[in-house]
Amino acid sequence: MKLNQDLRVGSGPTPKIGETVVVDWDGYTIGYYGRIFEARNKTKGGSFEGDDKDFFKFRVGSQEVIPAFEEAITGMAIGGIRRIIVPPELGYPDNDYNKKGPRPTTFSGQRALDFVLRNQGLIDKTLLFDIELLKIVPK
Repeated sequence: MKLNQDLRVGSGPTPKIGETVVVDWDGYTIGYYGRIFEARNKTKGGSFEGDDKDFFKFRVGSQEVIPAFEEAITGMAIGGIRRIIVPPELGYPDNDYNKKGPRPTTFSGQRALDFVLRNQGLIDKTLLFDIELLKIVPK
């Protein structure tokens, strides 16, 4: 990752491999006019849907998420918010980008992300995420 900056440092334990984490996150396309494709506490992806969105959960070490997301959660404590800038090689896989999380919760957010990921070589696929660690569920 190019940038790994704590916007707010959390407190308490940090997640271990095999534990499930619950996070809230923002996602932005850097090469496509800074489009928001997922937003915490804001209108989601430029639409009015998704007011009661579920928080995103994944098991640490399971490879369910893009590599940068997994790396970012390491060392975070509950309540922390971390900003990461993700180069394409640590983001969504080229051939199967719908298989890895996190995924936008709205249609318009998914369209913005898909537009960037589908355009071979035309648009910078660098992404920015703000990740908030809400909860750690023990094994």
